Amino acid sequence: MPPWSGPLTPSPGSAPPDDCLARNDWICGEYLSTRRHILLDAVVQHLQLTALAVLIALVLAVPLAVVARRWTLASGPVLALTTILYTIPSLAMFSLLLPAYGLSASLVVAGLVLYSLTLLVRNILAGLRAVPEDTRQAARGMGYGPVRLLLTVELPLALPAAMAGLRIAMVSAVSLVTVGAIVGYGGLGNLIYAGMNTFFKAQVLTASVLCVVIAVAADLLLLGVQRILTPWTRASHA
Repeated sequence: MPPWSGPLTPSPGSAPPDDCLARNDWICGEYLSTRRHILLDAVVQHLQLTALAVLIALVLAVPLAVVARRWTLASGPVLALTTILYTIPSLAMFSLLLPAYGLSASLVVAGLVLYSLTLLVRNILAGLRAVPEDTRQAARGMGYGPVRLLLTVELPLALPAAMAGLRIAMVSAVSLVTVGAIVGYGGLGNLIYAGMNTFFKAQVLTASVLCVVIAVAADLLLLGVQRILTPWTRASHA
């Protein structure tokens, strides 16, 4: 029997099983030791899908937020479009993207990118709008052009809000990756889905806990990056 297919089932009339796999316990150290390579592969795929999707979404969100900040008429359509995308159920989103990407990892990444855009665009835009107008005027008076002003003044000052959105988008993506199990690219979601079909308790619980661990670790990592990139916020809190 493949190591991911399900728990061991004792034959009728046999003695009570003496290991947690045969008993199909929720917490089972034997599962961790015998399925280590399967868990590692699932974790790696989960991390790859999440990181790639959020990175692409961030690359798209920054110019969209800048456009919405510079041109008032563009703000409404940009926010409306990203909000509408976020309201589409995940299964419906994957179905809509299926003709373009087929049953592939790209399908999952594309769906996660669209969901992440809402969180990122709104927070980056909020950060840009929070930059004091006096600061902009002072920078222009010192000869800063639009690009230099954006890169050296506006975006750095918008970092706290942008990082808050990035943290939310990352945690959300970690969760949504599991839905990719319907097309075979769900990272730990593949194990959860297979475990639910076979009522393999240890697999469902272990994969679920690992999803939570990844989400918490990613959030703490980004929080640390935020503190490094925005030392002035620590000074203000002190």
